[in-house]
Amino acid sequence: MKARTVLGAAIGTVGAAIVGNRFLAKRAGDLENPFTGVERTYRWRGIETTYTVAGDPNDPDMLLCHGVHAGASSHEFSEIFERLAEDYHVYAVDLPGFGRSERPPLVYSPTLYIEFLRDFVSDVTDEPIVVASSLTGSFAVGAARESDIAELVLICPTDDTGTARPWVRTLLRAPVVGTTLFNLLASAPSIRYFYDRDGYYDSERIDEETVAYAWQSAHQPGARYAPASFAAGMLDPGSERRAETVADDPDDPDDTMAEFDLATELAALETPTTLIWGRDAELVPLREGRDLAEAADLDLVAIDYATQLPHAEHPDEFVAYLTAELLEGNTGDADVGFGENA
Repeated sequence: MKARTVLGAAIGTVGAAIVGNRFLAKRAGDLENPFTGVERTYRWRGIETTYTVAGDPNDPDMLLCHGVHAGASSHEFSEIFERLAEDYHVYAVDLPGFGRSERPPLVYSPTLYIEFLRDFVSDVTDEPIVVASSLTGSFAVGAARESDIAELVLICPTDDTGTARPWVRTLLRAPVVGTTLFNLLASAPSIRYFYDRDGYYDSERIDEETVAYAWQSAHQPGARYAPASFAAGMLDPGSERRAETVADDPDDPDDTMAEFDLATELAALETPTTLIWGRDAELVPLREGRDLAEAADLDLVAIDYATQLPHAEHPDEFVAYLTAELLEGNTGDADVGFGENA
């Protein structure tokens, strides 16, 4: 009787998890395009990816590449997309596995994203200025080695997201259990906590629409597969530990990736590059930006009262920099601040 009770409880728990997961997926519904522009698709290696274009085609191309987290999407640039379109031919893309792009159950790797950006730049844009956020900044640097990119603007770029934990990826990809755990990690309170802790300096600037869109994005079909690799530290192109961890598994695509060090790559890169940082960033602190700028002899722009998402929290200052400096061809002095105490 006791065994039957335990078995019945287990079955009931699994059943409840399945019902709960289906309810959340149904509640999320279809993800709407956050921009006013022309929406197009780019089919890459069998994956249908989505991007939006706006602005005068005669203006310089600019490609906006969002960062990586559970609810990530091109919505990250919603505060600056239309403003930038006044001076640039702007493309905002949802990376494979995120936003309105398809999310097949692949084992997502840094190489996949580097090669996607390389091909997107070559096939869709014309020598764009590439604006890339956080970990995607490293992907953009990797892509620039083989792409015609006019200039890179990297927002708090990083190539180190922590120790590789392959078991986390395996767990989050598991049926039922993985979906349930991911739904907990991607709950509205968790997303708001992420923005409050790492995204914004002033929590009052986090609007409910931003949180709601990220939650909805995180509950699209297949939403857990790409973030599973991120949460496991397996999207980090600069981790030497990954090569050691996966060397025993020749079938893991990450095992074929060459060693990557962001400072070294930036120093060797011929593409003009500017770093933009939130002065109060903690997840990827400003001192790391200064180290990168010094190692690669780059300009560093610091935005006051901002952390990881200065472009979302202070869109006016961010757009002012891009339009004033890039269009005039003048790079700012290192560590230039915007804000009340600039």
